[in-house]
Amino acid sequence: MKGPILPAATAQTVHLVFEWLALAGGVQLYRWQRRRARQPALLQPGSFAVVVGCILGAAIGNKVVFWIEMPHLWQGVVPDWRLIASGQSIVGGLLGGLLGVEIAKKLAGIRGSTGDQFLLPLVVGTVVGRIGCFLAGLHDGTYGVATSMPWGVDFGDGIPRHPTQVYDMVFALAAGSMLWHARGTLARTPGLAFKLYLAAYLAWRLLVDGIKPVPYAYAFGLSGIQLVCVAALVCYLPFVVRQTTENLRS
Repeated sequence: MKGPILPAATAQTVHLVFEWLALAGGVQLYRWQRRRARQPALLQPGSFAVVVGCILGAAIGNKVVFWIEMPHLWQGVVPDWRLIASGQSIVGGLLGGLLGVEIAKKLAGIRGSTGDQFLLPLVVGTVVGRIGCFLAGLHDGTYGVATSMPWGVDFGDGIPRHPTQVYDMVFALAAGSMLWHARGTLARTPGLAFKLYLAAYLAWRLLVDGIKPVPYAYAFGLSGIQLVCVAALVCYLPFVVRQTTENLRS
């Protein structure tokens, strides 16, 4: 199956457009949910702090995890700053956004959970963003390794590859749909839906990144993103298990 084959400059532009569409769509969905729940507008001090914390944290996390994934870009007398500055990571954005929100809530004195309202924007943002990744093809670096499966996609180098961008979209939609249908039960424990989605996505990336090219191998042949997923799951799963248990008992 032939995939999109775009010149490098065009692929970069297309990818950037879809990144901004993902961000803008996520913000609008978040605002819609708040209006529907009759909650304060985003420009209210507490609400605005949470959104700013999320965006700043996601932006920082994006870069940090990309640098962990690609440490070799720093090697050499003159590092290629264009590559270093341009890279991004969804895993880094999720974890950075989480930390940013928690820090903002501390500073703003917000005690309640705000995570569940980020679930739908995250699912939609992931799908829209991955469309951009798929269209960018070989210029994006999110494709999979070679495969003999009939749905393998040739992005222009003559090698059918796992369309891992599409896999990511399918997973986000499936996980988001399951959690959305269970929202009535999960609502008994505020924040649980978001925690379940984040934990599931980290576990998913740990698995699916095993069929992607590894730009830099760490211990046991893990990529930087896989290593971050392992560390995040070790720290995060106890909270998920505790809240899930509380929800089942309630």
